[in-house]
Amino acid sequence: MSSDHTKKTDLKNFSEDDLVAYVASLGQPPFRGRQIMSWLYRAGITKFSQMTDLAKVFRQVLEENSYISQYSDPIIEKADDGCVKFGFHLDDGHIIESVLIPEPDRNTLCISSQVGCAMGCTFCMTASMGFIRNLSPAEIVNQICAVRDYLDSLPAGEFPGPDKVTNVVYMGMGEPLNNLDNVLTSLEILTHQKGLDLATRRITVSTCGIATKLKELGEKSSVNLAISLHAVDDETRRKLMPVNNRYSIDELLNACRQFPLPKRKRIMFEYILLKDINDSDNDARELARKLQDIPCKINLLPYNESPQLPFKNPGSKRIHAFQKILIDAHLTVFIRHSRGADISAACGQLATDNLK
Repeated sequence: MSSDHTKKTDLKNFSEDDLVAYVASLGQPPFRGRQIMSWLYRAGITKFSQMTDLAKVFRQVLEENSYISQYSDPIIEKADDGCVKFGFHLDDGHIIESVLIPEPDRNTLCISSQVGCAMGCTFCMTASMGFIRNLSPAEIVNQICAVRDYLDSLPAGEFPGPDKVTNVVYMGMGEPLNNLDNVLTSLEILTHQKGLDLATRRITVSTCGIATKLKELGEKSSVNLAISLHAVDDETRRKLMPVNNRYSIDELLNACRQFPLPKRKRIMFEYILLKDINDSDNDARELARKLQDIPCKINLLPYNESPQLPFKNPGSKRIHAFQKILIDAHLTVFIRHSRGADISAACGQLATDNLK
C-alpha cells in the first residue's frame, strides 16, 4: 500500500454512511461525505487536491487528517491461459494475492479477505500459511481498484478479456465470514453507484461453512453465496476441513436452507474431487440426496495437484461419471477447470511462498 500513515484515517475503509459520520466529526455537513464518496473510486484519483468541488480549506483539513490508500508496484505473473496473478504489498510487509481470470465476455477477479487462513483445509496451500490477520475494507477493495488500473494501462486489444473487472469472487486467501464486518463494508463499496458500481449478481462470497454467520451475510447483502462442501459424510469432511468439527454437514445444510435467498438465485456448492477420497458413485448419490431440497447448482472442481500435498486428481472419466449421477438426479452441475495452474494461481494454490 502507500507509505506510513499511522496517524491518519484511510477513507477507503468507509462506506458512504461512514464518510458522512467522519466529515461530521470534522465539523462538515453530510453532503461533503457524499461528495468524497463520488471521488474516491474514480480511476486516477489519489489526492484530495483533485476533488475540485470541495473547498480548498476543507481539502487541507482532509490532507491533515486522512489519506487515500492504493496498491503500487504489484508483483505480476501471467499464466499461459491468460490469467494474471497479482501480489499486493501491505503496509505491514505482508503480501496478499488476487487472480484475474479473463473470458471473452467477462473478467472475474478472485480476491482475498485475510492474510493467510485459519481454517486448515488439508487440500489448500493457503492453509500452510496459517492465519495472520484480517484485511481492512480498504485492503479488500483496493485489489479491485489496482486491477482496474492495470487493465486501464494496457494497450487496446492486448488483454484477452474485456477492459474492466466485471465479476468479483471472494475466493482468494482467507475465510470471508471470519472477517464479516470488513467484508460487508467492502461489499457496500463495491456495489454503491458512487463506489465501484458492480451489480450484486456479479459478486460471489465463498465460505468453507461458518454456519452461524450465513444468515447475517444474507440479511445484509444480496450477493451470491458459494459453499465449499467437498465431502458428503462428516468423517471425511472433518479430515479434509477442520471446520466440520464445529459445524457438521447437516448443521451447515440446515443453515443453507434458512439462508435468505433472493428470488431466482441459487446457492453454489463447490466440491473438489479427490481420487479415492470423495469421488465414488456412492458419494455422488449421497450428495444428490443431501442437496435435493436446496435451490442450488454444483461446481465440480478437479483437484489441482501440488507436490507438497498428497492428494490426486481422479481423472476425466471418474469426474464425468460423478457428474452424470448428479445430472440424473435433476441437479444443475458444472465441471469447473481452474485456470492459472502454471503460476500457482488455480483454486487452492494461493500462498505467498509461491510468488516468484
